[in-house]
Amino acid sequence: MLKNAVRSLWAEPRAPHPPRRVWRDWVLVGLLIPTAILEGIFRDQLVWRPVATLLGVVFALGLLWRRTHPFAVVAGTFGSLIVLDVASLLTVHEPVGLTTMIFVVLLPFALWRWGSGREIGIGTVLILVTLALGLTVDNTGLVDSVLGSMFLLFPATLGAAVRYRASSRVRELDQVRLREREQLARELHDTVAHHVSAIAIRAQAGRVVAVADPGAAVDALVVIEAEASRTLAEMRIMVAGLRADESAALGPQPGVADLERLARSTGPRPRVELELLGDLDDLGPSVDAAVYRIAQESITNAVRHARDATRIDVRVAADADFVRLTVRDDGEAGSAGPVGYGLVGMTERATLLGGSFEAGPGPDKGWTVEAVLPKSGAAG
Repeated sequence: MLKNAVRSLWAEPRAPHPPRRVWRDWVLVGLLIPTAILEGIFRDQLVWRPVATLLGVVFALGLLWRRTHPFAVVAGTFGSLIVLDVASLLTVHEPVGLTTMIFVVLLPFALWRWGSGREIGIGTVLILVTLALGLTVDNTGLVDSVLGSMFLLFPATLGAAVRYRASSRVRELDQVRLREREQLARELHDTVAHHVSAIAIRAQAGRVVAVADPGAAVDALVVIEAEASRTLAEMRIMVAGLRADESAALGPQPGVADLERLARSTGPRPRVELELLGDLDDLGPSVDAAVYRIAQESITNAVRHARDATRIDVRVAADADFVRLTVRDDGEAGSAGPVGYGLVGMTERATLLGGSFEAGPGPDKGWTVEAVLPKSGAAG
């Protein structure tokens, strides 16, 4: 088991999307560099003053790349410290470096948070070798050695914990997107299966009543029946892997026409007011179902989470090319927290259909959800 864990860590890729230099990094480096220079100038009994000062400035500059190039910064910093400690052991037998260089404790965190498995393994070895040499050069007792080691290695543990939490959330969000894709595929299948089944039935009936014209009409009906049956069979095969031992529901999926029933099902408080505008009869089946599902999820979220809400306004407006769904509640305005899984699912559904989705606090109070979808459902 340990061998598998080590192998898994070694093969771990870099964490995706490391943040580049932000204003806090520039402020930190802007404070550290003058501090290192001043310490190098005014500190008494500083061994190898020019070297220690130069390394303090260079190491501080390296912090700007600690997220995007964690291994390079760790290797350069701790490799230099190893060389410095070895040179000290061979000559002065005194610690060389600035007190300001305590900022190197940020590097183990960056390595474990953003580095690849190989980089983490090799970089950790460099850190441990530096730690051992530093304790050899400046041995201040067992207690101080243990505390110093914990102080240097704790950021690595913290970086690993933050990385694990971020990776877990990414996996959970991916699962939400996959479930939404599965749901959309199932709805598409069920809707098309409903219509294709009707085509097959009509084609079979047409063969019976077409005795008076046994020519082209019968041939056409045979082709319709064959194509419809083949399409239905192929679609069932494709979607079978997405289903969890469920049989196909040949009835149509709920759509805009079912929103009134959905509004009545929420109960007296908060009251749901529904407004339908424009021509909503020519929506594509997938868009029709998506409008209903997004409205359903938005209403459910408002009922559960909108504090002191008395009213939920649902507005569906269509023009020649697009349909716009807006859901607003009048609950207490709250700060926007982490992206919820329901919002991720609705965003994924709208994106798959070539539309857009936005959600956030309303201008005055409450929460607003808005989705814009092409009426045909064709992705752009």
